[in-house]
Amino acid sequence: MSAILIRVGQAALTLAGAAALVWALQILAPGDPARQVLIARGIESPSVAQVTAARAELRLEDPAYARLGHWFVGVVQGDLGTSWSTGRPVSVEIAERLPATVRLTSVALALALAFAMPLALLAVARRGRTADLAARFLMFGGAAVPTFVLGTVLLDVVAVRLGVGAILADGSWSAVLLPALPIAVATAATWARVLRTVMVERSGSRFVEVAYARGSSRLRLLVVHLLPGAVPALLTAVGISVGGLLAGAAVVETIFTWPGIGRFLVAAIAARDVPVVQACVLFGVLAYVLASTLADAVAALIEPGAADGRR
Repeated sequence: MSAILIRVGQAALTLAGAAALVWALQILAPGDPARQVLIARGIESPSVAQVTAARAELRLEDPAYARLGHWFVGVVQGDLGTSWSTGRPVSVEIAERLPATVRLTSVALALALAFAMPLALLAVARRGRTADLAARFLMFGGAAVPTFVLGTVLLDVVAVRLGVGAILADGSWSAVLLPALPIAVATAATWARVLRTVMVERSGSRFVEVAYARGSSRLRLLVVHLLPGAVPALLTAVGISVGGLLAGAAVVETIFTWPGIGRFLVAAIAARDVPVVQACVLFGVLAYVLASTLADAVAALIEPGAADGRR
């Protein structure tokens, strides 16, 4: 329990530090934020009075610590600012796109798990043989191929040449499979390697030898004795993978025109819409911290001391 509480405290500190760094994006961004806001609103040549009014609106004349405090209070209250490009609340913009991103990442997670477990079981069952070598080749190959390359190939071959799936995805369940595949492949490769490594390490343990001596079949050893013991490590990998999933989703959403937060972030970066970039980055950090903390907590409950061992 103490390990879980420490992990929660670390998560809170990480979020606070990340929030401060995200806020600093507005200061580090090139150019005058007031002019950028006015240009985003369609005012190409703003007057001095307009720039002054915009600076007052953005509180740019306030001390940095006051602006940080005001922004942080707003974030805690759910106020992520206003988009410079659309003039709408950023929280509303993200809320509209969140279901599509959740749909994409959840399907990608399910596919990754469906790919990783059989691949790892095959590699361990045929350890040192051709099937194991082939499985390990797929693991390394899946992790090595960039998501955008696989996504582009799938879009060209499956959607364009074969006519299967939608070229322009609309965010619906019927169009989610093709965009989810590139994310799932890279994720499954990493998870399969984790599962294989842990199961190989546990295969030489005493309880496995005893179970084998009692007549347990190879399949039972794998599924009943080895695979459950690898679950804590898999949960940790899942928590760590959330950040990569969101990064991969941004690329895939852009390739497949998927109407999610990742595509929204890419468009905001191109438009220098700092409030949107801040909110999207903060959302990614929050998702990563929550997922990794939850994974560590569950792993510690399943296998006491697991959280300590991974720190």
